[in-house]
Amino acid sequence: MTTTHTDHHADLDMATTQHGSASITAPGIHNGTFQRRVWDELGLQRDTDNLYLQTIDSVLKACEIIDARHHVQIILAQPKNEIMVHFPVKMDHGHHALFKGYRVQHNNALGPYKGGIRFHADVSLDHVKALAALMTMKCSLVRIPFGGAKGGIKVDPRACSPNELMRITRRFVSAIAPQIGPNFDIPAPDVGTNSQIMAWFADTYINITQNTPNTDASAVVTGKPVEFGGSLGREKATGQGVIDVLVELLPELGINMKGCSASLIGYGNVGSWAARLLEERGGRLLTVMDHTGAIYNERGLDAHALAEHVARSGGVAGFPGAEAISVDDFYSLEVDVFIPAALEQMIDVDQADRMNCKVVAEAANAPTTPAGDAVLREKGVEVLPAILCSAGGVTVSYFEWVQNKAQVQWDAERVDAELNRHMVLAARRTQLARHRYEVDMRTAAYIAATEHIRKVYAVRGIFP
Repeated sequence: MTTTHTDHHADLDMATTQHGSASITAPGIHNGTFQRRVWDELGLQRDTDNLYLQTIDSVLKACEIIDARHHVQIILAQPKNEIMVHFPVKMDHGHHALFKGYRVQHNNALGPYKGGIRFHADVSLDHVKALAALMTMKCSLVRIPFGGAKGGIKVDPRACSPNELMRITRRFVSAIAPQIGPNFDIPAPDVGTNSQIMAWFADTYINITQNTPNTDASAVVTGKPVEFGGSLGREKATGQGVIDVLVELLPELGINMKGCSASLIGYGNVGSWAARLLEERGGRLLTVMDHTGAIYNERGLDAHALAEHVARSGGVAGFPGAEAISVDDFYSLEVDVFIPAALEQMIDVDQADRMNCKVVAEAANAPTTPAGDAVLREKGVEVLPAILCSAGGVTVSYFEWVQNKAQVQWDAERVDAELNRHMVLAARRTQLARHRYEVDMRTAAYIAATEHIRKVYAVRGIFP
């Protein structure tokens, strides 16, 4: 069973005349008047705990500051397509289970939809909508020709066997195959998924579409194993992007990368690579927390050894090169850089109030709540937002897509150099917007992203 909602976003220039640019204050001054009108017009309800509405609030705030046209604001405020599917899968015990899956396609003004597939027990429609909107902003900020999308299945992957995960993946692909494609919507790995799942994804799509003229079907998904068309450097890409941004921005903030201290939430793919690359550049990881507990070493944790320990044991707890500490001690430890690299909304008011850092580098999507963000700003903590810091993954996914299309493979050095160039330029765009509009880094990043989308709509127009 498939439910699809499509909104072609008709141009409402008459509404632009009605609401008018006269109601918007000068650039750099945000009073929320026009933003509130957009919320009311679309019937969006204020909910400070809703991640999607938090994300759209940031987008509309940036739109108002740059005086974006009314039609740009209403288009970005809602996804273009929301796809929900229910599909049965035979489990190892012989009975069938019914799963719910989503694919949300937020915006494709810049190019094909792009975004990960998440396997997690807490996946919901609004959650996926928020992540899709964030992908639109990321792609625009790093200037890759993709729009934003996201997908997910409501499932606990740790409770499934490899064969069950394979059947769940293949069945999900068959359910959404008509709504994706290498020139339309290109998924990728996210929380709970990996290169093996992407291999099953691509193989299923190739078999489903083998009778259609689609010679580049393997490009339907990125994050594949290198042996099956994946890109070198994709595994570490998100973590590397975080470090590239820090190397570019920390000097302006008065912090030397060599010798800087850091704490980290989450030691999965993103967090462990960020830690290893931080260590290679002379930084010290003092403390890490994940679902198994928090650990600390005043001289610095061995990031590579910790990655091996987590691969064996499933978490940081029990790592022999550290001592266990409490959650309160983890958050309150004095460090230069705090890197949240786990799930969304990990830093609320209580955590932000305890944190003792100079910079937060958001390696995860939306790890800071608006209330927590406000506390950090009041404390003078510089927050480098997720749409900047965590954009390395989608950037190298774009490289993989390009390589698949051209039937070539880049060497690791080229991938690293191109990723660094994209991340550094995105950081500089954010700095520029910050100085021009005299706003915080989060707002500046959204401004730099929405400015690009606004220019694209100005030249493309609105069909018909």
